[in-house]
Amino acid sequence: MTIDAVITWVDGDDPRHRAKRAQHGGQELRENEDIAGSTRFSNLGEIYYCIASLNRFAPWLHKIYIVTDEQDPCVGAFLAEHFPNGHIPVEVVDHKAIFRGYEQYLPTFNSIAIETMTWRIPGLSEHYIEFNDDLLLAAPVDPTDFFLPDGSSVCYATRCSMLWTKLTRMLKAQKNGQKRVTFKGSMYNAAVIANRRCSYLKLAHTPKALRKSVYENYFSLHLDHMLKNIEHRFRHAEQFTSQELQYLLLEAEGRVQIRPVDENLFFLQPKGRKGYVDQKMKRLQQMKHCKFCCFNSLDKATIEERAQIIGWITDRIGL
Repeated sequence: MTIDAVITWVDGDDPRHRAKRAQHGGQELRENEDIAGSTRFSNLGEIYYCIASLNRFAPWLHKIYIVTDEQDPCVGAFLAEHFPNGHIPVEVVDHKAIFRGYEQYLPTFNSIAIETMTWRIPGLSEHYIEFNDDLLLAAPVDPTDFFLPDGSSVCYATRCSMLWTKLTRMLKAQKNGQKRVTFKGSMYNAAVIANRRCSYLKLAHTPKALRKSVYENYFSLHLDHMLKNIEHRFRHAEQFTSQELQYLLLEAEGRVQIRPVDENLFFLQPKGRKGYVDQKMKRLQQMKHCKFCCFNSLDKATIEERAQIIGWITDRIGL
């Protein structure tokens, strides 16, 4: 089975990218942390650790695609230095390639919209694993951590109540005057589209094992759903998580295995609380079966905390 990796990446510190965001996002958007906060576009070199972890712990991958907006992370020299005996081929893919035919929706600063279109990468294999650049592998993984021998996908998730989520969203919208943009909300929106009545999947912050043909077949019949999901340049409360939709469609056909994440995942998002990062990193040292790490919003960590986190990453990956 041929399996590719797809990494969505942006360098939000690039002056050209910042200028584009300012041009297309009004003041209200720019001040909304949920939608267009700077942390959503920050770049602290996470892409290098992500790619290094794939080469170290998943050398069986066929190819790595980096999806970005008129930018180049310039990983060639990094890979040549740290993997001189060979590495997984890397190709940078511009948004124009995956939005071909739909260029009117560019530029986009919306991760949900971008992930809705990554299946359109030219040359992408049927089976692929999608990463955000703040995700990395922390131990050797096997293809069966993502796909079963018959081609079925593996999804790391827990169950959530449709009714409870609907009620809490309504109450929060009444309190705030509008619906907030949340990952859980976009998963719920996907479940509504998939006609789920009782429960949906709360996806863990792990790499997502996906099938290109599922999107291709579904959006060929429901183009309106795709267009609605990519029309917003910034994240919007009415959008749905495309990975959630895929897994729900596959579950209805018996073509996905839902697994609890358990000790496989470590997630860290700095809280600005003294001792929090140190406590979490001590917990990480004790996790014997951790395969996936998500270091989210490292720009919110102190210099000392970032040094502690990056020190652990480089030791783990062997850089």
